[in-house]
Amino acid sequence: MARDELRPIVKLRSTAGTGYTCVTRKNRRNDPDRLVLREYDPLPRRHVDFREDR
Repeated sequence: MARDELRPIVKLRSTAGTGYTCVTRKNRRNDPDRLVLREYDPLPRRHVDFREDR
């Protein structure tokens, strides 16, 4: 299996409604569903959930 098939690049969008995004890779075997990570959003200056945007 090629590298891009197993670990695709996904865009994560902030749930704070600021439109801020971050980019990461995800493992499809471990996380087949949409990814949710808690990251820092500089616009409201706090940590919020970032959900996978398709």
